[in-house]
Amino acid sequence: MAHEIEKFTDGTAAFVSANESAWHKLGTVTTGAMTAEEAMRLASLSDWNVRLLPLTATELTDDGATPLEVPEHFATARTHPKTRRTQTLGVVGSDYHPVQNEEHAELLNHLVDESGAHFETAGSLRNGRQVFLTMKMPQTLTIGGNDDVDLYIAAFNSHDGGSAFRLVVTPIRVVCANTMRAALNNARSSFVVRHTAGAKAKIAQARSALGLTFQYAEEFEKAAQRMIEAEMTLSELKSVVDELWPVKDSDHARAKTNQRVRWGAVSNLFENADTQAGIRGTRWAGYNALTEYANHVAPARGGSADAKADARAERVISGSVSGLMEKAFALTTV
Repeated sequence: MAHEIEKFTDGTAAFVSANESAWHKLGTVTTGAMTAEEAMRLASLSDWNVRLLPLTATELTDDGATPLEVPEHFATARTHPKTRRTQTLGVVGSDYHPVQNEEHAELLNHLVDESGAHFETAGSLRNGRQVFLTMKMPQTLTIGGNDDVDLYIAAFNSHDGGSAFRLVVTPIRVVCANTMRAALNNARSSFVVRHTAGAKAKIAQARSALGLTFQYAEEFEKAAQRMIEAEMTLSELKSVVDELWPVKDSDHARAKTNQRVRWGAVSNLFENADTQAGIRGTRWAGYNALTEYANHVAPARGGSADAKADARAERVISGSVSGLMEKAFALTTV
């Protein structure tokens, strides 16, 4: 799986990162925090003017070509950030309403004054079909006195009808750079807005929902602290692994072999990995062993070592294992 960052013919890429380069080495790296305007400009996200165009089909007959209107369907299109030509992105229904990148950034920009957060990354994926902006919150959570966790807010939007506008709160453990998403009681980790006529109003409502970010951070820290104070045995961890990746007696031999290899990798991380130093033998260490395995160790598609490394990195930034990690958190927390 490739990184899918949009690349242009002039050699630039639609990606910007504050202070440090991303794994794919594309785009612009700034020397400090970014404003919304800087993030949009440096990631080539400005002035797309995403819009709907009538959708037609052409029927070829003996009498020639006959254009036919496709009712209740439209093509989404943007003005290409480099060529300024119209580029189609997807096909949507009549109830679809575009959310501009500027509206996307405006939502997050409210956090700058309210919380001290700053823009961390921004970019375009799949040739403009999806965009993302992330902000880093000013506080760092400290678990067990020595395990630091940064908190990010990531906003994703699609312009091809593939997904809703989505706002996600994501804590990232600094030591091993794992992405972690957890479903916590009484804390909202995501906010979803469909592309309908009321989308703008609901995005405005999301501003108040962002206030729950601080509650989320507090609840996450409390839950993690309980986990770091609770012991976890290998047999308890094995039970969690078996529930996350169930294998039946009737399954093929390959599935059972994969199960043994998986458990060997997870148990080794739990007992021996440097990333578990200071938290070894706890339920927090068990959860982090599962996170590290899912994001960095689990088999990845690709023929070459570079392709496999890219696929693993893509898992981290895309959150494709987030559902699994939410279940892992629920099974390991106390």
